[in-house]
Amino acid sequence: MIRRGFSCVALLLVSVAGYCETNDALQWLQRVAGSAQKLNYAGVFVYQSGNQTETSRIAHSFEGGKELEHLETLDGSPREIIRENGDIRCVLPESRLVVIEHRSPGRSFPGLLPEGLGGLTDYYAIRKGMASRMAGFEAQMILLEPKDEFRYGRQFWAESGSGLLLKAALMGEKGEVKESFSFSELKIGGSIDKESLRGHIKTTSPDWRVHDIRAKETSPEDFPWVFRGVLPGFRLVSGMKRQSRGDGPEVTHMIYSDGIATISVFMEPVATAKAKGDPGLFVVGPMNGYRRILGDIQIVLVGDVPPAALKRLGDGVEARAVDARVSESKRK
Repeated sequence: MIRRGFSCVALLLVSVAGYCETNDALQWLQRVAGSAQKLNYAGVFVYQSGNQTETSRIAHSFEGGKELEHLETLDGSPREIIRENGDIRCVLPESRLVVIEHRSPGRSFPGLLPEGLGGLTDYYAIRKGMASRMAGFEAQMILLEPKDEFRYGRQFWAESGSGLLLKAALMGEKGEVKESFSFSELKIGGSIDKESLRGHIKTTSPDWRVHDIRAKETSPEDFPWVFRGVLPGFRLVSGMKRQSRGDGPEVTHMIYSDGIATISVFMEPVATAKAKGDPGLFVVGPMNGYRRILGDIQIVLVGDVPPAALKRLGDGVEARAVDARVSESKRK
């Protein structure tokens, strides 16, 4: 009887310790999520995937509720991105092209995490790893290990004082690093030179083209398709129709996310689809993709998730029954 009592106490202590560790790690992630938007910082980071590396310089400021950011690549094809809140201007000098978008800011390093992270523990085991030193700062490691076959593991290193993300790694099914971002130089806090937040490439000559990409938000009820192969933990976070050229076809773009992993779903008529290729699975760098033809529509799914997740979601797409759409329109 005494031995059984000790066993119960031991199990309780283990459970409490495990809960506290998870809760502490989750609080670290929540700090990371807010810091990239609300801090001033400037530095250089390196992106690596397989044999591909790319170095970029970033400057970011947050003053009076306004977020300003300037990003430029330092090697490879030149590229410059200037962002003011949700207005994004991408300059591509090799193509003499400026692409303008008006949307909520996407998740890019170091702002990889959304602020709502409450449901992550249902699908990831979250714990703290070793403390280390990175880019001249003390850093805390946080590990996310998937609980099913629909997501990959993640490793994050957060600056101990501010919570700013210093390094992030996407882990493959065999424990390999599929891609990583890491700061090599960084300044956190203080004022940011206004000049470093402005574009440096001159785009005034007449041979430059401007593509102003307009997107209109749309709800799932407006889509002529339904998704039957729902992935546990993933939800639709954005649905829009985009037109990249004035005379180009309209493309439906939906984004599903579990808060960490993201899947983009693109749908457009087969006759005008840019992404030609055989149906089935494919790979784009560290990302997996899945292409399917449904009637006269091409469906392309791309995400930082295992192929099983893309196939389940893509194979579950069905044309919405006409009578169901009529009923929904009447209810409105």
